[in-house]
Amino acid sequence: MGSRPELTGSAALFYNSKEAAKYDSSSRMIGIQREITERAIELLRLPEEKAAYILDIGCGSGLSGKVLEEYGHFWVGCDVSRDMLTIANDRIQRSNKKREDTTMKDNDDDDDEDDYPSPGDLMHHDMGTGLPFRDATFDACISISALQWLCYSNAKNQIPKKRLTRFFSSLYRILRRGGRAVLQFYPETAEQAVLIGECATRVGFAGGIVVDYPNSAKAKKHYLVLSFDRTTKHQQNAKGLDGSLGVRVEEIERKKKARPIRKKKGGIKTKEWILKKKETQRKRGKEVRPDSKYTARRRPHKF
Repeated sequence: MGSRPELTGSAALFYNSKEAAKYDSSSRMIGIQREITERAIELLRLPEEKAAYILDIGCGSGLSGKVLEEYGHFWVGCDVSRDMLTIANDRIQRSNKKREDTTMKDNDDDDDEDDYPSPGDLMHHDMGTGLPFRDATFDACISISALQWLCYSNAKNQIPKKRLTRFFSSLYRILRRGGRAVLQFYPETAEQAVLIGECATRVGFAGGIVVDYPNSAKAKKHYLVLSFDRTTKHQQNAKGLDGSLGVRVEEIERKKKARPIRKKKGGIKTKEWILKKKETQRKRGKEVRPDSKYTARRRPHKF
């Protein structure tokens, strides 16, 4: 088994022109991306026959965006790799050209017919710095095989927990209320999945992690399904190797900060001990209140 790409450095450096071209031309990778994207769309539970405005985080070469277009949705993709975005932009330009040619052929006699640009757009951006969009911009959000990159640090100022919190805070802000996000990722350890889930719920999200094929080392897929609704359980259909449903859904809950247990200093002081202590203070010349019937008497309630 090869080394994880996340361990080799930042995604911007790993996905150079060579790796980007290799990624986009692999029939195996294209098939996997399509399968995961279609699964993410299914988990989004979008209204049927209605186009949605979707953010694709870590869009790469635009393979997932192409699937979104086929389902009739509009999308904006952002990625940290310029070489990946170059390939995605070429794909969009080809799609535009093909759409224009089809429109011209079907409407030769109509000179006023508007062109139909691609429903996709691109942006170069590091998701770990937060998402730079206006509040309540998107109906939904997907991310395919990108979220786990935030669990690694490639510089002193890159703290995974802070980057994840910054990312989820901005995602919470830019999604329309009632919207959902489905983020597919590959955690290296169980601790990474827990960290991701905790950071998402800390900013206000509700949801759970859907695990498809949980008993398979190669086919296992993690989907973080987020929404604003805390009143319902996220009983998604989880797929098994034999196509069976209901395999595993891990609910994530917001952690409550535990109150620190304060230990009492020392044991209960007796009246004799207090009187002796006061006498010692007097001998040292310190000002001490006079003894009375209330000396060493315990108060019924704390202040």
